Amino acid sequence: MLDLMLIEDDIKNTADVISSVLNVDVTIVDRNLTRIAGTGKYADKIGEKISLYSAFKNSLDTGESFIIENPRKDKICKMCKDKNQCKEFAEVCCPISLEEKIYGVIGLIAFTQEQSYNIKNNKSQLMSFLTKMADLISSKIKVENKSYEIKIQAKRLEMLLNNMDKAVVSTDVYGNIDKYNDKFKNIFKLDDKLDKNNIFDVLNFISENEIKTIKKRYKSTSFTYKNEKYTLRGLYNINTITIDGDIKGYVFDFIDNSSAIENFNEITGTNYNIGFDNIIGDSLSMQDVKNKARVASKTSSTVLITGESGTGKELFARAIHNTSSRCKHSFIAINCAAIPDNLLESELFGYEEGAFTGAKKGGKVGKFELANKGSIFLDEIGDMSIHLQGKLLRVLQEREVEKIGGKINIQVDVRIIAATNKDLEKMVEKGEFREDLYYRLNVIPIYIPPLRDRREDIVLLVDNIIEDYAKKLNKCINGIEEDAINKILNYPWPGNVRQLQNVIEYSINMSNSSTIKYENLPQKVTQKNKEFKYDLKDDITPLKEIEKQEIIKALHKFKDYKKDKERACEALGISRATLYRKMKEYQIKNSSTR
Repeated sequence: MLDLMLIEDDIKNTADVISSVLNVDVTIVDRNLTRIAGTGKYADKIGEKISLYSAFKNSLDTGESFIIENPRKDKICKMCKDKNQCKEFAEVCCPISLEEKIYGVIGLIAFTQEQSYNIKNNKSQLMSFLTKMADLISSKIKVENKSYEIKIQAKRLEMLLNNMDKAVVSTDVYGNIDKYNDKFKNIFKLDDKLDKNNIFDVLNFISENEIKTIKKRYKSTSFTYKNEKYTLRGLYNINTITIDGDIKGYVFDFIDNSSAIENFNEITGTNYNIGFDNIIGDSLSMQDVKNKARVASKTSSTVLITGESGTGKELFARAIHNTSSRCKHSFIAINCAAIPDNLLESELFGYEEGAFTGAKKGGKVGKFELANKGSIFLDEIGDMSIHLQGKLLRVLQEREVEKIGGKINIQVDVRIIAATNKDLEKMVEKGEFREDLYYRLNVIPIYIPPLRDRREDIVLLVDNIIEDYAKKLNKCINGIEEDAINKILNYPWPGNVRQLQNVIEYSINMSNSSTIKYENLPQKVTQKNKEFKYDLKDDITPLKEIEKQEIIKALHKFKDYKKDKERACEALGISRATLYRKMKEYQIKNSSTR
């Protein structure tokens, strides 16, 4: 409830008017019985408290107007502790009310017989006049209440706008700015007092003609803003302010590219904070990989992670990013094999509006732009076309990207982490992968060994996977029996950790006890591996024949390479001289004959 003190000047003016018209002393108190205004003998007592046993208190409590014609004898005066010292000849009280709430009381006091006579002989006119004066004060309260509510709403709106993640500005139908938040000024590096400016002058990437065609929300258009040496890229939306079908203005919201991708990662959960401690594996080979990756995370050089499918290449890429100085910026992952070549180019580099048929209005921001100041993870890099390899090489060399249909190159600061399960060296030899790009990517090579080469990590992995999937599947599984784990340890795991996760999840689903048993394992794991089967009745192959067949196999495997003999020697573990001697001994004519 509003206090009368907020309209103190109006209250004092009203008291002076009443006193001059009626020729009596006037006191006006608020709901706390504090004197807000006073004339005559009370002029110097403003701010004092009135007694709780006074007539003013009675009028506040009852909400009624009354006249006390016989002070000290009236029933209202009986409780007053100052009644014996009272020098009043008459008193009038009229409450100030608004919407059933009492805000204060107007009081008239007669200190002479003449003043008392005027009060007693003009009761009806007096009460009518006082009621009108009280109503006048009430109307002032109503106006002030409305003004106060508007101030509160304006403050709420200001705080709401300033606490938004996006920069926001509103304009009239002509683009004249009326409201904006602090973030709008900050991200565009603008000065204060924007309310007299026009949005089309402040932000030249917004077209006045374009806005006139908007009838409803206009979504996610990319923009590039330049102000001297400052450049900002991001997305903006336009909402119309519509009243009774007529557009009265617009609300624009803006978000820079980095914030957009951070918000996306937070919402989708893709920005999980994986570090090297989250990667399970204590074997010597895994410790070596982690140590190399930790060293790589402290630099800005390009990293090439190789290894079979399912070994955890993306986990290492995320750990490198999250441990690097770029960890507060975006980590963008894209699978080069999962997207058709014609779409991959627009995904990586983006495109301008109208670049091709079906291009989105406003264009598209590419992944390299979104990853600015952060890292981009290019998985299955070996599946990228030669054409895109050339554009990627330009990004690495020039640190800039060119959108499809773009006229200018966009500077980017992105660290590239690539990964593949293919032999890129072999692809380079065959002309399937650019040699210059390979050396640009392979600055810091990291090889992740397959699970079969680090079997000492399997038990640790199994325990962790059981704990994880038991929670997800809401099953009480707390271990695995010995014969089951022995079978798992002896399995070759061609699908590596990903296959192991699949097997454990299957086994947990099949288990009806608190542990995984041998019979819960999938048949593919429990069936005997043909590779280890042999029959005692079979003939024994002479070692020379085995040696001959392996040499033929090696020569045939590397026959398409430029240095086929050197590679065959390396694979066989023999010198070039030994190879030629063995070829002569076994009458092996060339690499393509068996």
